[in-house]
Amino acid sequence: MPPDPKMSDDRVDQWLAFARRFLRALAARKRQRFDRRVSIGDLLTERDDNAAAYGFGEGTTMYDNVLVLGSVKVGRDTWIGPGCILDGSGGDLEIGDWCSISAGVQIYTHHTVNRSISLGREPIDCAPTRIGDGVYIGPNSVVQMGVTIGNQAIIGTNSFVNRDIPAGAKAFGCPARIRKAARLK
Repeated sequence: MPPDPKMSDDRVDQWLAFARRFLRALAARKRQRFDRRVSIGDLLTERDDNAAAYGFGEGTTMYDNVLVLGSVKVGRDTWIGPGCILDGSGGDLEIGDWCSISAGVQIYTHHTVNRSISLGREPIDCAPTRIGDGVYIGPNSVVQMGVTIGNQAIIGTNSFVNRDIPAGAKAFGCPARIRKAARLK
C-alpha cells in the first residue's frame, strides 16, 4: 500500500523512528551472533536462503547484495561474498562445489567491447564461463567471459583472468598468469 500523501510529518517521523529501532535491534543481534556489521539487506535475509532462492547447491551461501544475472548454476558448499557479480546473461555460468568467491569478485559471460567500438554494428560477445570444484578466487578479481578455471585452482586478489587456468594452478596479476602449480589433494 503506498504511503498516504496526507500523512503528517510527525507520523512519518514516528514510523521512521520505529524502523530505525527495529534495524538497530537486528544489527545488535547480528553482531552478537556473528560479530559482524552488514547492510540492511543482510539484516533482513539469511545467506543460505538467498542462495537457495536461486537453486544453488545445498550448503551454499550468498550475501544479499550479490548481483545474479541470467543462467547461473552453483554447486554445494560454496561461499559467495558480498558485492559479487555473477553474470550468466551471455551464456551459462557454472561454479562448482566448495568454492570461495571472495568479496567484490566479478564473473562474466559477455562483454560489449566490440559493440561499443563499432558503434553498434558488431554484436555483444558471449561465451559460457566455468569455475571448477574447490576454486578460491581472491577479492576484487575479474573473470572474463569464456574462461574455464580448473579444480582447486587459486586466483590471487585483484586479478584479471582472461585465459583458462588449469586445475591446481596458482595464478595472479593483471592479466593473471600462472605462478605456481598447486599440489592437488
